[in-house]
Amino acid sequence: MASLARHRLAPADTGPALRALRAWTPPDAPSGSLHPGDVGWLLRRDDATVFLWTDARTSEPSAADAATAAPVAVGFLDGPVLRVTAAPEADLGALAADAEDLLVPGNDATDGLPVPGWEPDTEEPWLVFSWAPEPVSSRAVQVTESDTADRALVHRAAFTGSTLTADHWRTMKKSPAGHLAVETLVRTPAGEPAAAATGWFGGTGRCGLLEPVGTHADHRGHGYGRDAVRGACAALADRGASAVAVLTPASNEAAAALYRSAGFTVVRENHDWTRPDGM
Repeated sequence: MASLARHRLAPADTGPALRALRAWTPPDAPSGSLHPGDVGWLLRRDDATVFLWTDARTSEPSAADAATAAPVAVGFLDGPVLRVTAAPEADLGALAADAEDLLVPGNDATDGLPVPGWEPDTEEPWLVFSWAPEPVSSRAVQVTESDTADRALVHRAAFTGSTLTADHWRTMKKSPAGHLAVETLVRTPAGEPAAAATGWFGGTGRCGLLEPVGTHADHRGHGYGRDAVRGACAALADRGASAVAVLTPASNEAAAALYRSAGFTVVRENHDWTRPDGM
């Protein structure tokens, strides 16, 4: 079994994790849990923590050594879910063993990491959608600094309980992942912010990602969300993305309908691994 070192990275130190994820991003929808954009979205938070696993034969578990060590996997805790993407040749058994102390009771699911004794969640799969570049017509515009407050407002109005602020958005944009983001905003004819999407560039010839996408609750049903999505996809394709992926729970029928209307197709289902009762 491989010997691994786990590095706990603060937001400013996440460059090595982002570079590893970009190197592992394929031309079409990634099969692993994490895209560089997932880490980018996490970095809106000043207290974000990202884990980078490396070959312990080449490093000790410190942020400084993480910059030069051979990467094996990247992950972070998304609420109670440990999300992980590993290098193609990674020893997943060793990775699961090292992650045991992160999977305390309460952290009862993993996305991208099979854990011995745990079971795939067949009741709530995630739909993985993919979009192939094509000519796009859209009312979306690129988000500028003057649009930041409205971009955050759309997110709060789209997601119940969200506390996202313009400062959170600026923190994300200033992070090591900020240069990978493309952002679109769609306004109503009266100028009100209606929908927005953030896309993430994975590299030339690699798949991009949408995360997050939202339509203001007061402006649904007018195609604004579709325009925001298609605008972000077009911007990613212009940068050299070979495709764009987006994920949504299968139960979120409205989101699935939006992505289909924007030209996405389902390429597979992903299933979290969950802790069995009593384990």
